Amino acid sequence: MSDLFADAASERAAAHAPLASRLRPRSLDEFVGQRHILGERSALRLAIAQDRLRSVIFYGPPGSGKTTLARIVATATGAAFEELSAVSASVGDVRAVIQRARDRLGGHSQRTILFLDEIHRFNKSQQDALLPGVESGLLTLVGATTENPYFEVNAALLSRCQLYTLEALTDEDVVEILRRGCRLVGVEATDELLLHVATQAGGDARSALGILELAADTALAADGPLTIEQVDDAARKRPIIHDRDAHYDVTSAFIKSMRGSDPDAAVYYLAVLLEAGEDPRFVARRMVILASEDIGNADPGALQIAVAAAHALEHVGLPEAQLNLAQAAIYLANAPKSNAITRAILEARAVVRERGSLRPPPALRDAHYAGAKTFGHGVGYIYPHDDPRGFDVDHLPAELQGRRFYEPRRASGFEKPRPPQRRD
Repeated sequence: MSDLFADAASERAAAHAPLASRLRPRSLDEFVGQRHILGERSALRLAIAQDRLRSVIFYGPPGSGKTTLARIVATATGAAFEELSAVSASVGDVRAVIQRARDRLGGHSQRTILFLDEIHRFNKSQQDALLPGVESGLLTLVGATTENPYFEVNAALLSRCQLYTLEALTDEDVVEILRRGCRLVGVEATDELLLHVATQAGGDARSALGILELAADTALAADGPLTIEQVDDAARKRPIIHDRDAHYDVTSAFIKSMRGSDPDAAVYYLAVLLEAGEDPRFVARRMVILASEDIGNADPGALQIAVAAAHALEHVGLPEAQLNLAQAAIYLANAPKSNAITRAILEARAVVRERGSLRPPPALRDAHYAGAKTFGHGVGYIYPHDDPRGFDVDHLPAELQGRRFYEPRRASGFEKPRPPQRRD
């Protein structure tokens, strides 16, 4: 029997739902963006339209359309559609869905599609409970996640799903969605103003519609046109998405920008890391490493600058230490580059692992004890400060003599290619 109060509550909730929910597309023709996976004859579009979708995981930033695609699948399919949120679902809930799917398939030959939102929130035991249903084909899984599935989803489950990566919407896509929003809330706005909203939202359609809705409410209350001031007041601060993926991606871009001698990109990615709330000590450590890894003796002062910035951070703290970190990042980006030190230590350690610790030549061994000379230790050692021939001696173990580990490939700053080795 229908619950009149529940039905009324559902109707009123829909009427008062956020604009993003009220404007959610109901079909692929209404869907905006993600043309790289939803082009006219794409495999995914045809699979949804022809109701032959296999297990998939939609991975992308917030507001890119993951949940909307799942809802479109629910509308288009003849299969039973079940939905769980990984935030609240338990192993028992998963097993219940699998049991209902088994009953449907056995009793009515009806397939079951399970939409699992925020699948990255499922722990290993929950994902393991889901695996048999997906593996046997009893369930068609549609998962959605903002986190990299390769980090968060079990390899066994991931291997049984097709992974589709959604991208942040372009400003043009968001403007198109905002135009629809304007018609729904009853306000007019110029393309320039809508582009400003899109820029504030950073490719997140849900955020853009939230900004528009709040700004439109203000404009309607003031009985005037929508203004850029109302938009800025509604937006306040542009959201910064900095999850685990972004941590690694932005850090990688920061390092590679300094390595590639691009100071503008280096200081931009530094700003992203700081605005996102990264530990500034982590940032300083990465610069200290880069000073030796990618600059080395091409500019020995680079390490001093990086270490000084790390020390300044400990003494000063943020926000003032952003100046020290920026100075170091820009210096490292502008410094001449060489990875000769990196190659030298890595190659030398590889030889040690392969051949062990080879004994130094007798002339180089410790001779500061009585009887050392009876072993030949120190015999024939040439003291370079007294005899320049000592600078020409090969000090490597006999088995490695003639081997070069430190070999600058080109002239860079203070580093110069070494002259050919003498062959006496």
